[in-house]
Amino acid sequence: MSKEQALLKEYIMADIKLRNRVVMAPMTRSRTNNPENAPTDLMAKYYEQRASAGFIITEGSQISKRAVGYINTPGIYSTTQVEGWKKVTKAVHDKEGKMFLQLWHVGRMSHPDFHNGELPLAPSALNPNETSYTPKGFKDTVTSKAMTINDIKQTVQDFRDGAKNAMDAGFDGVEIHASNGYLLHQFFNRTSNIRTDDYGGSIENRAKILFEVIDEIKKVMPENHIGVRLNPSLHGNFGMTLDEETIPTFDYIVEQLNDYNLAYVHLSEPFTDVTNVPYAEPNIAKRYRPKYKGTLIINNNFDQEKGNKVIEEGLADLVAFGKLFISNPDLPKRFELNAILAKWDEKTFYTSGEKGYTDYPMLTLK
Repeated sequence: MSKEQALLKEYIMADIKLRNRVVMAPMTRSRTNNPENAPTDLMAKYYEQRASAGFIITEGSQISKRAVGYINTPGIYSTTQVEGWKKVTKAVHDKEGKMFLQLWHVGRMSHPDFHNGELPLAPSALNPNETSYTPKGFKDTVTSKAMTINDIKQTVQDFRDGAKNAMDAGFDGVEIHASNGYLLHQFFNRTSNIRTDDYGGSIENRAKILFEVIDEIKKVMPENHIGVRLNPSLHGNFGMTLDEETIPTFDYIVEQLNDYNLAYVHLSEPFTDVTNVPYAEPNIAKRYRPKYKGTLIINNNFDQEKGNKVIEEGLADLVAFGKLFISNPDLPKRFELNAILAKWDEKTFYTSGEKGYTDYPMLTLK
């Protein structure tokens, strides 16, 4: 009976055959505590343990030094980083797993401590009024530097170069992180983008950078191996607030993405209760499934029951699981057996070493 679960059915995503519809969501784990911020053997073990997912999306990986905003997070801009990622992809592929790398630029969520005292780059000179986890501990964010046109062009190239490096490292595809209050998301929202040039003002202008990034990336890899992650109703987190144009902007973006032959669009349900928040959309899958014609991934606080239900109702094709994958490396098998799920330890989410990372046990069958 359990094999009939919607989550456990095979799925063809573009030309990639997935063994199930249980996706490992991208999660920062802060394990690259080395000068190069290069993936390690420990990270290869962590991802290998979870290779039974339909496919894995890595933690966010910075496309340049200017993209960095958190300590001990990996990059995809140096030869050493590419070599480190090669170990990871080989470990996952040896287990017949599939893996996409998430391309990341944090924008104004960074801090001068990461940039030799220079201000973080962002669409506009605004402070998100959050905290940044710097090499010297948590610090308040600052007012960022508004990007010049040349800064924007360079960043678009950095996304392309990151994608090329990801392909060189053996990944099956890339996910563009346009979500969770980071750089591309900062361009989309009028509350974080007050530019008056071609990248500000109208909905089309504020969304423009995402399509430029996709157009550049598809020059160096197959278009149908590119995914895009969005979080339309993010409110009160990562410095983002909604206004009357936020959801119409995401409506426009999602509808325009139909013009591309992407691997998928990856959407998050709201991180906080937005039921009574003006201008919010509390039901993301329901709103965007009719608007997007390709493969749709949904995430945020799904469990086995909710995951099966959202696929059965036709509101998503795949479901991404985060914390459940941290503590249950063999999550699809546990779903198959309706087994008890292990609890995660939040205290070890962003620490170093094996504890809370590679020491969660696999299911042992008696």
